[in-house]
Amino acid sequence: MRGLYAIVDGDYLTPAEMPKRLQQVLDAGCRIIQYRDKQAGASRRYQCAVELQALCQRAGASFIVNDDLELAQTLNCGVHLGSDDSDIAAARQLLGNEAIIGASCYNQLPLAKSAVKNGASYIAFGAFFNSSTKPDAVVASLALLQQAQSLTCPIVAIGGITPDNSAALVAAGADMLAVISDLWLAEDLSQQVQRYQQLFI
Repeated sequence: MRGLYAIVDGDYLTPAEMPKRLQQVLDAGCRIIQYRDKQAGASRRYQCAVELQALCQRAGASFIVNDDLELAQTLNCGVHLGSDDSDIAAARQLLGNEAIIGASCYNQLPLAKSAVKNGASYIAFGAFFNSSTKPDAVVASLALLQQAQSLTCPIVAIGGITPDNSAALVAAGADMLAVISDLWLAEDLSQQVQRYQQLFI
C-alpha cells in the first residue's frame, strides 16, 4: 500500500458523479480507494459502494468503505474505522485475516500501537495541515510520522494535503497520502493524480 489514497466523498461528489470521476482516478494510476459518505442512508451507501467496488475490482485497486463494518462484510471489502480498539478487533474477527482494516489515530502514537496490536492493516495520522473537510481536526506532526516507523505497517497521512506540501510527509515516512478536496476540486483529475504519484517515485 503506497501512493495516493483517494477518498470518494459524498460531500464533494454526487452519487451520479462518483463512477465517472473515480474511473478517471483509476485510469490515472491510483490503486487505493475509500468510499466515504456521512450524509447518505444505508441504501444509497450500498448502491454507491457496489458500483464503485466493481470499478476498483476491474482496475485491480483496493476498495475500502468508511466506518461501516456491516457494509464491508456484505461486500467483502476493506473498512476504515475510528480509534476504538474493540471495533478494530471485531472487524478483524468478522472480515478475516486478508481484509484491509484501517484505523484513524489522529495525533496519538499510543492509539496507533494499540490499533496495530488489535489487527489494523494500516494506521492514519492527521490532520497535518488545515483541512476544509475537518476544520476542527487535531494537528499531527512530522515527528509523529518518524516515530511511527517502528510500527512496521503502512502509514497514511491526511488533512489539508496538496502536492506542494506533502513531499515532507513522504520523506518523514508516510506510505500513502489521503486526499479529498484537493483531488476532486482539481481542474484536471488525471494530472492531479499523477502529481501525487510522482512523490513516491
